[in-house]
Amino acid sequence: MKLVRFLLGLLVPPLGVFLTVGVGPTLFINILLTVLGWLPGSIHAIWVIAKHDEQLNREGNIY
Repeated sequence: MKLVRFLLGLLVPPLGVFLTVGVGPTLFINILLTVLGWLPGSIHAIWVIAKHDEQLNREGNIY
């Protein structure tokens, strides 16, 4: 599923962010960046997906 989110984040940035964090300020920021240009939206989406996965891994290792 992680690979699918990264691919969607690259191709359709708002969809990748939506599947990762749901509806919220991060999604609206990504939609705005995508409207301003595909590249800023894609970079933001990849960053959000990577940080979200990193945070989940970090929380999973804490006992």
